[in-house]
Amino acid sequence: MATHRAVHVKSAGAPLELVDVETKPPGRDEARINVTACGICGTDVHFVAGSFPGMAWPLTPGHEIAGTIAELGAGVEGFAVGDRVAVGWFGGCCYHCDECRKGHFIHCENGKVPSYQYPGGYAESVTVPGSALARIPEGLSDAEAAPMGCAGVTTYNALRHTKAVPGDRVAILGVGGLGHLGVQFARAMGFQTIAIARGGDKEEDARKLGAHHYIDSTAGDPAEALRALGGASVVLATAGNSPAMAATVGGISPQGELVTIGVTPEPLPIRPVDLIGPGISIVGHPSGTAKDVEDTMHFAVLSGVRAWIEELPLSQAAEGYAALEQGRAHYRTVLTM
Repeated sequence: MATHRAVHVKSAGAPLELVDVETKPPGRDEARINVTACGICGTDVHFVAGSFPGMAWPLTPGHEIAGTIAELGAGVEGFAVGDRVAVGWFGGCCYHCDECRKGHFIHCENGKVPSYQYPGGYAESVTVPGSALARIPEGLSDAEAAPMGCAGVTTYNALRHTKAVPGDRVAILGVGGLGHLGVQFARAMGFQTIAIARGGDKEEDARKLGAHHYIDSTAGDPAEALRALGGASVVLATAGNSPAMAATVGGISPQGELVTIGVTPEPLPIRPVDLIGPGISIVGHPSGTAKDVEDTMHFAVLSGVRAWIEELPLSQAAEGYAALEQGRAHYRTVLTM
């Protein structure tokens, strides 16, 4: 086994420490990646806090991984040593369970997430299932590709699976790590794009990102503001805030959709009576498979959509993570190796 540097969290809530670890060589249907970049995602906070069941310690966080294939195990087809690849939230599937046999690979009963079922990408090297590999296209740097594995695919894939068509009004709730990509993707898809955020601080950025309209949710009723614009076919809720999500429902057009991707355990305070008349749907959307990550990256190359990133070396992972936890982080912080 080779020795590489990686971040360890020894127990729930413990500090992030840089240590030397042995990275296991790839077994059958696995690949080992020399990591060049890894995004810091808001969900990492839940992992470090030990919020998921059955977690193993020490934990190496990170599920927005980009790098180069260093070794291939037997059975991995279509990839070669030296290929640039990304691995996102979708960290592999089994192909054998009922959901995989239906083609629902994102819902695999034995699905894996980097940092949860195996060590994540805050490291110089990771070994991953071959089913998790997404080829990075020319035109995206590794640092640009890394956030596409979670923040990018989650917003892009959610938007392209709505009923909205070009010209429709689509609102993005929250202008943060997910939302700043959602605004860009919505604009690039031809939607009349509305950004909703708390306060006026994000308006300038939202308009730079491509928003046609900006709603300050603290200045009045966001649903009323949406109705004044003609109503939204879709609200993509990227902010993990249940009351903020619920506050948009009155501004959704008949047959419209509230698509939730902002993670929160809090109940949605929504009355069925507000959904029934206009026929509004509430949809939860998971991120996307390795193929969806590839689609996201190709669309980013075509459209010019990019995460607004701040790069930090792996040695400063603890500082980058603290900035995220304390709400001081840039739209996306990417660790580089």
